[in-house]
Amino acid sequence: MIGQTGGENAFPFLDLPDNARSAALGRKFITAFDDDINTGIQNPASFNSEMDNSIGFNQALLAGGINHGMVAYAKDINKVGTAALHLRYVAYGKMDRTDVNGENIGTFSAGDFALGGSVGRTLNKNLSIGATFNLIWSQLESYNSMGLSVDIAGMYRSLDKRTTVSAVVRNAGVQLTTYTEDTRAPLPIQAMLGISHKLEHAPFRFSLVAHHLNKWDLTYNDPNAEPTTDPLTGEIVPVESAGFGEKLGRHFIVQVETLIGKTVRIRAAFDYNQRREMLVQNRPGMGGFSFGAGMNFKRFTVDYGLFIFSSAGFNNMISLRTDFDKWRK
Repeated sequence: MIGQTGGENAFPFLDLPDNARSAALGRKFITAFDDDINTGIQNPASFNSEMDNSIGFNQALLAGGINHGMVAYAKDINKVGTAALHLRYVAYGKMDRTDVNGENIGTFSAGDFALGGSVGRTLNKNLSIGATFNLIWSQLESYNSMGLSVDIAGMYRSLDKRTTVSAVVRNAGVQLTTYTEDTRAPLPIQAMLGISHKLEHAPFRFSLVAHHLNKWDLTYNDPNAEPTTDPLTGEIVPVESAGFGEKLGRHFIVQVETLIGKTVRIRAAFDYNQRREMLVQNRPGMGGFSFGAGMNFKRFTVDYGLFIFSSAGFNNMISLRTDFDKWRK
């Protein structure tokens, strides 16, 4: 049994983690409402006046010459809300070009890009809403594709600011042009619901995110799999299939942030679906776990995230953000 959330959609890079804090918290972090501009890309309802005149730089540290990251800038606009511009990118580097006989005839490049604009508006002390519009461009050698997508979100915060509930729909859109004829595919739309709670007398914020709520079954049974015979008993062993508990558990990510004063943040999360999707038989390792940390300095903040796909690989990400106004003081 393997994962089923990939391979069916256009522009799958839209689901990549775009900042280190999210990477450290299972790649889907939608319950923050603070001055972190980078988290607003995953939940536009979190854009608020604390992010005014802020800029964020995010870069994944990947092998094979792949360059993946995001840059964002936010500005608070009176009577409108907090607006942001951002660019997400994945550059896959140079690859060998070969003819039908496998002979090398040069190189080619490939890349994916999403240029977005967001607006978040705080309605009152408890509620905020937001939306993001993305223009998507993908180039694979001489083949190009373009698309449009929208994210919409809403957020509730308790008066004591310790509890947050968020609802987000991401990547609703359309592929405008395709790489080739008859290759049109849907975008990787997904609905998410998240809740977080900061303990009153302890430095912990716990969060639970339910993802892919628009698709119940995230498992996939290999159509080529066949029943086997137990060599000891001779009994027929049927092909494994997922039950209710397995299907339910794949929708949840458990997250925790440890808040050490106003300076240090320690983060960890567990994504059961990721662990099952990338499971290496007999070598489960730490797949599905993620870790990270953040450090606030006088004028800027640095975050680091480590997401473990499986025992065979992991992803590092680093983020830097600052408020231009802090440099004028």
